[in-house]
Amino acid sequence: MDKKKTLLICGGILLVGACLTILTFFTEPIATRSAATRKSTMLVDVTQVHLGTYRPIIVATGTVGPSQEITLSPRVRGEIVSLSPAFTPGGFGEKGGVLLQIDPADYKNTLQQRKSDLRQAVADLNVEMGRQNVAEKDFQLLDETLSVELESLVLRKPQLNATRAMVEAARAAVNQAELELARTHIKAPFDAHIISRRANIGSQVSPGDNLGRLVGRETYWVEATVPLSKLPWLAFPEMENEIGSEVQIRNRSSWAEGTYRTGYLFRLVGALDDKTRLARVLVSVPDPLAYRPESSDLPPLMIGAFVETRIVGKEITDVVRLDRDYLRANSTVWVMENEKLHIRLIKIIFQDAEHAYISDGLRHQDHVVTTNLSSVRDGASLQVKDSGETTR
Repeated sequence: MDKKKTLLICGGILLVGACLTILTFFTEPIATRSAATRKSTMLVDVTQVHLGTYRPIIVATGTVGPSQEITLSPRVRGEIVSLSPAFTPGGFGEKGGVLLQIDPADYKNTLQQRKSDLRQAVADLNVEMGRQNVAEKDFQLLDETLSVELESLVLRKPQLNATRAMVEAARAAVNQAELELARTHIKAPFDAHIISRRANIGSQVSPGDNLGRLVGRETYWVEATVPLSKLPWLAFPEMENEIGSEVQIRNRSSWAEGTYRTGYLFRLVGALDDKTRLARVLVSVPDPLAYRPESSDLPPLMIGAFVETRIVGKEITDVVRLDRDYLRANSTVWVMENEKLHIRLIKIIFQDAEHAYISDGLRHQDHVVTTNLSSVRDGASLQVKDSGETTR
């Protein structure tokens, strides 16, 4: 009896639970969609653009090198007996200043001998001229007519010409001896920076030997490479007294931020770089070693250094300059006009590292959208951030 009663109670509980479940399923609320949707307004930042005349900045990389460079060599042989204190690596030599001295003793003796030979030749010429005068008087006394050849022999003209030739040769020998004596003083051919030295006191040198490497300190060149498409915007000097486009040279690896040297476009090399196939241009940098007092606060350029050049291009007139970050796909920009988004197709005539120069598609004082949007459509409602105004 107790077992039967227990089964009835359990069945009743299950029945009640089933009824409650069915009741809950049929009476739960149903979610419905609102019949009206509200269009959202996108918050954006904008920048106002202006029509004007601008100079683009063409960024290129290059290597520093000397505009003048020589291997110093002697023109006479001998022993080096003195060195200038300036003739050390890193030293500076003035144009015409003596850097090395070769022992001049032998050359002084040779000069003295050549002068003696010249005096002897002049004396022989004077004697021969006296003989020629005597021969001329004797010929006048003969009162005979001779052929031109015989008359020349009688008047000793060949002997006179020979002694004159000997005088000229002796005088040339003196000049040569003086030159060789002067060449024992090895001088700087220009205002120079000494890069290396390969000779010391006591060194025996001969013509053509390498005594050291000198570079001119007045001007260095930076050889930079630029794309061929950028060349029309570069201004090179056409005459000797002109200067080309201004160039800022920066060495970002070793100079402080914002530090630069100023140079000027000098020449278009006229040959492409073998590896990059870019055009090669030369930038002239005056006083590269900051040797002059007015340049004392500038960093010196180092030969072989890899630098960045920022070349000021030719003027571009009647264009809008826009940050390249605000260019959109397919040569378009987003413009906010009457609180609406307008997708404008633009014409770009030039781009540098930071800006695009636009000749068509933007007007003066247009408001360009600078905010990146995930999805856009022409005519979408816009609101400038923090403006307090909402487009409808």
